[in-house]
Amino acid sequence: MLGETKAFSGFAVDDIAQAEKFYRDTLGLKTTKNEEMGGLLTLNLAGGRDIMIYPKEDFAPATYTILNFPVDDVDQMVIDLRDKGVTFEQYEGFNQDENGVARGDEGPAIAWFKDPAGNILSILEGEM
Repeated sequence: MLGETKAFSGFAVDDIAQAEKFYRDTLGLKTTKNEEMGGLLTLNLAGGRDIMIYPKEDFAPATYTILNFPVDDVDQMVIDLRDKGVTFEQYEGFNQDENGVARGDEGPAIAWFKDPAGNILSILEGEM
């Protein structure tokens, strides 16, 4: 039934303008703002994948990773993002180094950070 639709994902934030600045200027993503649809923000990701960001009055940040970015070198990307002011999270129970990168036998090297609304994002090494 829905197998041929062009489905997309979305998530909420408390401040669209702040989200647009972070995703465009800090992370370097292409963004599109749709004023006709109440100012919704679209992240235009590589491969033609789009994600909708919408404002929500009673917003609460996600407590799980909402968006993962595969990268060739997670350590270098941590350095690059830190230079742009991104802070990486430290979580109990993960084998994370001083830069916040977790390495283990059960998955790729990964580091987590938050957007200005407090939603959790990650960079992880390798292709998906």
